[in-house]
Amino acid sequence: MTSTIASAPIRTGGRVLAKPPSIFRTGARLPEVRWAGLSLLLFLVAWPLQLAGAPAPVWWTIFLGCYLAGGWEPAWAGITALRNKVLDVDLLMIVAAIAAASIGQVFDGALLIVIFATSGAIEALVTQRTADSVTSLLSLAPEQATRLTRTATGDALKIVDTAELGVGDLILVRPGERIGGDGVVVDGISEVDQAAMTGESVPVRRGPGQDVLSGTVNGTGAMTVRITSPASESVVARMVSLVAEASETKSTRALFVEKVEQRYSLGVVIATLIVFALPLVLGEDFRDSLLRAITFMIVASPCAVVLSTMPPLLAAIANAARHGILIKSATVMEAMGRTQLVAFDKTGTLTEGAPVVTGVTPALGSDSTTVLDLAAAVEQHSEHPLGRAIGRAAGADVTPAANFRALPGHGVEGIVAGQLVRVIQAGDEHADIIGTVVEVFVDGHLAGTITLEDALRADAAAAVAHTTAITAHPVHLLTGDNGRTAADIAQRTGITEVHSRLLPEDKAATVRRLESDGIPVLLVGDGVNDAPALASATIGVAMGRHGSDLALETADAVVIRDDLSTIPGAIELSRRAHRFIVANLVIAGAFIAVLVTWDLISTLPLPLAVAGHEGSTVIVGLNGLRLLRAKAWPDSLRPRAKESSPTAAIKQR
Repeated sequence: MTSTIASAPIRTGGRVLAKPPSIFRTGARLPEVRWAGLSLLLFLVAWPLQLAGAPAPVWWTIFLGCYLAGGWEPAWAGITALRNKVLDVDLLMIVAAIAAASIGQVFDGALLIVIFATSGAIEALVTQRTADSVTSLLSLAPEQATRLTRTATGDALKIVDTAELGVGDLILVRPGERIGGDGVVVDGISEVDQAAMTGESVPVRRGPGQDVLSGTVNGTGAMTVRITSPASESVVARMVSLVAEASETKSTRALFVEKVEQRYSLGVVIATLIVFALPLVLGEDFRDSLLRAITFMIVASPCAVVLSTMPPLLAAIANAARHGILIKSATVMEAMGRTQLVAFDKTGTLTEGAPVVTGVTPALGSDSTTVLDLAAAVEQHSEHPLGRAIGRAAGADVTPAANFRALPGHGVEGIVAGQLVRVIQAGDEHADIIGTVVEVFVDGHLAGTITLEDALRADAAAAVAHTTAITAHPVHLLTGDNGRTAADIAQRTGITEVHSRLLPEDKAATVRRLESDGIPVLLVGDGVNDAPALASATIGVAMGRHGSDLALETADAVVIRDDLSTIPGAIELSRRAHRFIVANLVIAGAFIAVLVTWDLISTLPLPLAVAGHEGSTVIVGLNGLRLLRAKAWPDSLRPRAKESSPTAAIKQR
């Protein structure tokens, strides 16, 4: 008779990002927003004075203050660019505003400055919100923790900064305190509120041997936690630096627009001179010719086009990070949407990467519980992954064996209740069983066998199904495991294309072969052996919770809390960002075409030209900002409330 042990994920935890500061608080600390706000305020003071017939020097002075507040930063940026022989759009707008004031159109020039400064503030706001969406997680971690030092005379407690904690340090977490670092519980049992990190709606039970996360809130019990990673090397610390890099990178489309901008801006200057000079030659009044040329320069400038690409991509990066996947650059975010084929590594990616007991088969005259307890009694002294898995399955009430001895290459043995118990990894005679088989002998007689498997992630099948639905080609499985194990995982997850017994170089070669037909491949992996393939793929995605440092460095994106559903989510979000960019470019192009045509064949009022052109810039900026909303994340992947009953919580664990 076989007793089956319910398999459960043993690598618990994960990360989602905390809610960033409000958009108003973010804007208040940005100088671009403050200067734009001051410029708008001065404009709103001067305009009514002008309409009310106040003395001209009064409202002229206030309008000039509006010019200075909103225009000095773009003017300086434009002059700096000009020194480097680059013609900046900012400089064109400032020249147009000054030219408008020079012919008495100070109101129109001020309106241009205000709207231009506002569009720049929106771009700065989007960029800052991207960084805030990630760095806000740092505020969850407490600044101090209680370090516990065990001595012969007792335990010593000391309050220290969490930055001082190192791997192996013990900390005491009292009821109601935030946990000071990522670690493993070594003593105590409590309920831990992980909502801010994992989105779980109810606290989860944590006891010896189970992972806890920095920043989560302890419940009513006290726990002793052994730190497993220092703060400086945590996934959170890496996220902050990576997001900073992502904010500074440009997408392929953005780089293209930037190159075109230089030539286009030069063309605008030449065309403006022609629009100014030609009417003069034909006898038009100087002031009217200059006003038409100023209007043309404003409406033809590509401000909205330049702002069409980066804000949507940066906003999408921030949204993806909040939902658990860190995209390292705008180029990567843009490329993810073009993914046609997704390939998964097996161990540590589709599976937990650690064994769990799935079944116990007792020999005649024995029972499952006895076999498991005897094996656990010996394995409690072992650091082998199989031994730890058996210990977890048996529970904490097993008495350790005496006279423990390791049998290198075979297993372990010890004395339990006067009997010699040996736990030996089985050979090929169990080749028909998927997984690893351990044999338990008592005084030389076989008492039973224990079967262990690498636990499949709970979300693996759903993630594969969702990924298959949104890509043009079937999902592939790349693994170094044997064919039987690979086929079993493929069958349980719905994967139809399987590549087994692959060495690291074989994985990379397989990816290159798949891409040789022009198919963009996204590969998901976690180990050192996956790094060559991650580098070979169009997009490499690493599992961040337990992934190797090499995989994290090589990958283009990191799944922060090992939630596989974020991968199809990021692909869909990238495609949504692409649609926003296309819409922005259409809006910007349409405004430029209509306004330029109007100015050339008729008389376009300068205020209307300013409002139309700069208004389109504001529109595309705000449109990109919409991707920061929680609703922009794919509907099927948004967090939903979980069962809140104690029974449901136990079932989840």
